[in-house]
Order: sequence, then structure tokens, then C-alpha cells
Amino acid sequence: MNVSTMPSQSRQEKAATEQSYGAGIAAPNALLLALEFRAFWEFGATLAAWPILQRAPLGDGHAVIVFPGLSASDSSTVPLRRYLESRNYGVAGWNQGFNFGARAGVLESAKGQVIEAAQRSGRPVSLIGWSLGGVYARELAKLLPDMVRSVITLGTPFSGSPKSTNAWRVYELTSGRRVAHESTHYDLPAAPPMPTTSIYSRTDGVVAWRASLQAPCAINPLTENLEVLASHLGIGVNPSAWWAIADRLAQPEGAWKPFERKAGLHGLIFPDPQRGR
Repeated sequence: MNVSTMPSQSRQEKAATEQSYGAGIAAPNALLLALEFRAFWEFGATLAAWPILQRAPLGDGHAVIVFPGLSASDSSTVPLRRYLESRNYGVAGWNQGFNFGARAGVLESAKGQVIEAAQRSGRPVSLIGWSLGGVYARELAKLLPDMVRSVITLGTPFSGSPKSTNAWRVYELTSGRRVAHESTHYDLPAAPPMPTTSIYSRTDGVVAWRASLQAPCAINPLTENLEVLASHLGIGVNPSAWWAIADRLAQPEGAWKPFERKAGLHGLIFPDPQRGR
């Protein structure tokens, strides 16, 4: 299904969505931003949890592409990619150096990479994006619905104001583009037409957590919001996020089901996203 063929929301539906899912909300406060330093501890926790993470379900070997966040490169996603390789996926980075925004040729190159990976493997690929990388993943999935199997984002701002993050000035500085103007070129809140998981944290110090919530979508009911306990800079190396990613990627093609939260410790690690929204 091509995104251009999707029926648009009515004015009333859009207003309700914006009110519920945080259009115009403020960026995280200074305290949450200061707590981003705990990202180092999250990676340490992941190393300690490695034996447990190896119990996550194995995949079917399909291709996965991981997109880094703003001002980051493929080196930032090496730990996650190595973990996914251990779970039996063919994993690649985006191979475009540092992510400094949608510069000339960036999206076209990324589109070509998705097409090549799907054609080479003979199967649709899964796309994972950290922060701004998740915007690329979602928009590429809309452009190439027959070549993308699933989309997973980590702390990605797509449903709020362009300035609902503490990184918008960095984006404008590195990309040379106005963030408000850039967002008008895409329907960012619209869900891709395949299973889509938004992993987010209420203690994210860079992106307002409500800006990472996917609104219910009548066109594509296979969407979900999955909360983890993480920082923004550490969500891509966070053990609970890794477990969730492995669980989501292992869903059989054509037989996707929402993430199952269990009682006890599992329920504390993955809180109910409906609480207090």
C-alpha cells in the first residue's frame, strides 16, 4: 500500500489525535536532560544482562537495517547490530557516515539500500531507527511498503511539535535546515502500513515522550507503543529495549501480535503505555 493512497484523517480526527498525543508539547526539562548521563550505566547493564538477552527468540534470518540518531554514525549502533546478529539476522548500518539530517541525497541513498537489501534477500526487510533515524525508517517504509516487513523506532519524535525535543537546534545547525519547514514535507504522525513499534521512555531527556506515541490507526491496526526505562542516549544500548527489539523482530511474517506484558518483574520492566497518558 502506498502512503499516497491512504485516506486522510478528518479535521475532527486530527484535532483529537493532536490533543491526545501531544502536538505542541514542550521539550523535556533540564532535570531529565541532566539524567542523560546514565546512558553509560545502561550499556553496563546490557553487558551484565547478556546471558539473559541470549534467551530472546531467534529470528528467521531476514535482513535488518539500523539507522543512527542525529549527529551519530553507524559506530553508535554497533552493539545493537552485533546483538541482532547473534539472534540470527542479517544486519547492516545505514552506511552514510554521520547523520546530520536530510541532506541532499541522503534519503535517496537510504531508499536504494532498502531496495537492494530486499532484492538480495528475496524478502522484505525490517527497519530500526534510533531517534532521528526512526523518522527515516518510518518514511522509507511508507515509500517502499512492499519491501519493508516491520518498523521499530527508539525514542523517535514523530507525533509532536517539531520543537518537542532538546535537539532541534542541533538539527538546524548540522543540517542547515529549519526544523519546522522540514516537517511540512512529510506526514510524520501517519503510521507506516506494516507492523510498527515505537519504543520510548518517559524519562527521555532529549525527546518528549508523548512525541513518540503512535496514535491509533484505522488503516493499520498493527501498531503499538512500548515503554522502557531508559535515557534517550542510552535507549539503543538498553537491555530492555534490546529484548523488546528481538521479540518484535521474531514475530512471524504475516502473523504479528502486540507485545505481551507479563505479570511480575516483566511488567515493571515494560510498563503499561496507557497508564497516566
